[in-house]
Amino acid sequence: MTQEALSIVTAPPQPEIGNQNITISINPATGETNAVFPLNTQDDVFAAVRNARRAQPDWAALPIKARVRYVKKLADFLQGHSMKIAETISKDNGKTIGDAMTAECMPAVLATGYYSSKAARFLKDRRIWPGSLLTSNYLSKIVRVPYGVIGIISPWNYPFSIPYSEVVMALLAGNTVILKTASETQMVGHILKECIESAHLPPGVFTHLNLPGRIAGDAFIDAGVDKLFFTGSVSVGKYLMKKASERLTPLVLELGGNDAMIVCEDADLHRATSGTVWAGLQNAGQSCGGIERIYVQRSIYPQFLSLLKEKVDALKVGNGQSMDSDIGAMTTQRQMQTVQHHVQEALSKGAKIYARSSVPADTKGWFHPCMVLTDVNHDMLVMKEETFGPVVGVMPYDTIDEAIALANDSDLGLTASVWSGNRGKAKQIARKIKAGAVMINDHLLSHGLAETPWGGIKESGIGRTHGELGFNEMTWPQVVVDQILPFARRNFWWQPFEAKQLYGMKGIIDLLHAKNLLVRLVGGLRLLWAFLSTFAKR
Repeated sequence: MTQEALSIVTAPPQPEIGNQNITISINPATGETNAVFPLNTQDDVFAAVRNARRAQPDWAALPIKARVRYVKKLADFLQGHSMKIAETISKDNGKTIGDAMTAECMPAVLATGYYSSKAARFLKDRRIWPGSLLTSNYLSKIVRVPYGVIGIISPWNYPFSIPYSEVVMALLAGNTVILKTASETQMVGHILKECIESAHLPPGVFTHLNLPGRIAGDAFIDAGVDKLFFTGSVSVGKYLMKKASERLTPLVLELGGNDAMIVCEDADLHRATSGTVWAGLQNAGQSCGGIERIYVQRSIYPQFLSLLKEKVDALKVGNGQSMDSDIGAMTTQRQMQTVQHHVQEALSKGAKIYARSSVPADTKGWFHPCMVLTDVNHDMLVMKEETFGPVVGVMPYDTIDEAIALANDSDLGLTASVWSGNRGKAKQIARKIKAGAVMINDHLLSHGLAETPWGGIKESGIGRTHGELGFNEMTWPQVVVDQILPFARRNFWWQPFEAKQLYGMKGIIDLLHAKNLLVRLVGGLRLLWAFLSTFAKR
């Protein structure tokens, strides 16, 4: 199948994203220049970290209610500027305005309310009950301590909602934040900066930087951030992990997915096919948690494909600023070329284009048709690597075990979904899928639920963001142990050593575990004999 037969519009070459001093923001739908932004330098990163470190103790010392009041101010900005934010995202990223409102503005609003209401509970000291009656004179608790300076490197596919939640969690936990937003979507980065700064945070608590991606990770780690959150490619994530090992800088990495969808024979096919269109093709398929691989029970395979084709063929791909566009442009020409390569490779190995939307004619934008590929297999790039575009591959299966094996046949494990009219069966299947998040009769939405943790296994990354688990990533646990026994002058096992110490310890073991009642009794007496020395001065 030739490039012409694919009807993929080939746009003019993408301008260089940045030269030595500036970043150029390009409208993916028109190829026009949106804006030009100055670049920061590595020295700026070092200065920002120094300022953030000076500001952090005072920020962390504020009562949690005071930090919550700052963060709640962001809701006012979101409410008053939601349409402007959505329009900026659409113009800078290429997605539709509706997509931007749904998948970026709304999650930010939900995150603001959720973390503001839960932060005090997440940060509350947690009592640890004694593990034995014999150690009940020790009362312990877990204290959550902010790391200090948090570095965040965010991606271009969800340029507002992904960094927003991480910034909010970091601030509420008592950290200061250095944020680097994607070069490809600097307009969004700057409106996010405007949003955070609308809270009028103390100087140094939040800093936004515009850095080339090739130097950002090195600069953040060399400057000494106390923890780094990165969302991006597997290759860069592996590099950052190696780089961070030099200082043992802790990382949270979200590195993409090749997400599977299992459709059971009792699934609601209307919902399943509509969910495929949403979770597989919205944002032009540029969702790390979006559907890429679909496995359908063979008896319903023809019907599923027929319904899916009807919906995909009818999709309107066009300028995201237009209210009647269902799918917008791809964000970068480089990513569109990756998708084209994956499709061409699959076709050369026998895959067929079963459904395909139209694309705008005579355009300078980066538009790729939405596609459904059949006759695919796991030797093809579209099924074994992250395509990150508006393309899904569909395969039939005969048994649930086969479907689970296919879903798990990937180096990535971010999300997955199971579609069935039997929730109990679906949950059993979900537990066997090796992915960080599995949804039943839905897909992709979990990233927008502030209460659910986000992250994957295998090469999809390490650590979590979102929810209580994600919030906990913003702090480290310290245990405080308090010895409360009155009049205790020493522990009986301290120096000077005597025989009764040895027999006292042996007595504990006998008292707890001896089968013979007399041995246990003797052990208890030996323990008591040794324990009385606790109150002696020597």
